[in-house]
Amino acid sequence: MPSTPDSLPAIVIGGGIGGLAAALALHRRGLQVTVHERAASLEPVGAGLALAPNALRALDVLGVGGRLRALAVRHPAVGLRRPSGRWLARTDTEAVQRHFGDPVLAVARAELIAALVDALPPGTVRTDSPAALHDPGDTHAPARVDTPDGRCEAPLVVAADGIRSATRAQLFPHHPGPRYSGFTTWRTVVDHPEHPPAAVGEIWGRGALAGIVPLAAGRVYVYGAALAPAGRRAADGDEHAEMLRRYGSWCAPLPELLRDADAARVLRNDVWALTDPLPAFHRGRVALLGDAAHAMSPFQGQGACQAVEDAVVLAAALPAPHESSDPSAALDAYSAARLPRTSRIVAGSHAVGRLVAVRSRPGALLRDSVLAVAGRLPDRVLLDRSAPTYTWQPPTIGAPTAR
Repeated sequence: MPSTPDSLPAIVIGGGIGGLAAALALHRRGLQVTVHERAASLEPVGAGLALAPNALRALDVLGVGGRLRALAVRHPAVGLRRPSGRWLARTDTEAVQRHFGDPVLAVARAELIAALVDALPPGTVRTDSPAALHDPGDTHAPARVDTPDGRCEAPLVVAADGIRSATRAQLFPHHPGPRYSGFTTWRTVVDHPEHPPAAVGEIWGRGALAGIVPLAAGRVYVYGAALAPAGRRAADGDEHAEMLRRYGSWCAPLPELLRDADAARVLRNDVWALTDPLPAFHRGRVALLGDAAHAMSPFQGQGACQAVEDAVVLAAALPAPHESSDPSAALDAYSAARLPRTSRIVAGSHAVGRLVAVRSRPGALLRDSVLAVAGRLPDRVLLDRSAPTYTWQPPTIGAPTAR
């Protein structure tokens, strides 16, 4: 029987966290979905990530929140220190749980990818399958996508093709695109370090920071960020040695963890962000999602969280498959819901980055003094600052699932 617009599958371009979350959300909405990922495998790029309460609620809607909570490692307290080791602020993680109903959990990126893939029907994700938008479609015609199997039509295309999204450039050719934040980052996971960390959280220096986050199975996620020209790399090509040069004199256990790290597993990436908001997150029958729509600096730990939120909101806005094959009204609602929220979070992450970027000694002393005073405030006062982000509640797209 020939295909009709109602029976054509939704197409997702990109198999990262945002694309996989979108595929799972659409699947739970009752749509047939195909994910096209250009890489030969879904081996994730990255090391660890934070799942804040807002993201955990969205993952509950997708049916995988409980699995990720079971994998997460909790530490009784996290905080912020100077490179000397002096504490500026500490937060009781149980206070976060009480305040928001969930903690901020740290998981390996691979664990989140695996949870999303395992919840999808077999065959949903096609690797080594680059896809490119040919035509975004409109209210009268489906979108068309070029794939290795030929040109496909779909009533809905979700473009989760990352910060350098070719789809975004095609939909909004006059948008300036991502801008360099001024920061480069290093990330690695240390397996079973000789010196397990007793102190967890971030360390802020002058124009640089580092973080220590325990993961499941005795692993520790270690990361750094520092001001550097775009495209710069270690002179000898050894980014592990570069991390030791930059952070080897900072407080314990950071130098010890870095010495335990496998040099081959150190990743370096410049930080680019869409600091200029897009006019919309859709055009025709195509929705932009995750970094393709609102790439942000990592200083609030919300990049992956917002991509998962996008997926749930998009799926919830869509009509049921038997009701309509035209998603136009749903995509209008999606943009209206997501654009203001993500723009605020992008701006907030940029503002935190400006604090990290302070390089002068007097400026850093002033910044640290203000942080130390704020750190003496009750947990409730400090946590209320995160409330606009963390208290977000997801829509329902299917049968409720246990946490």
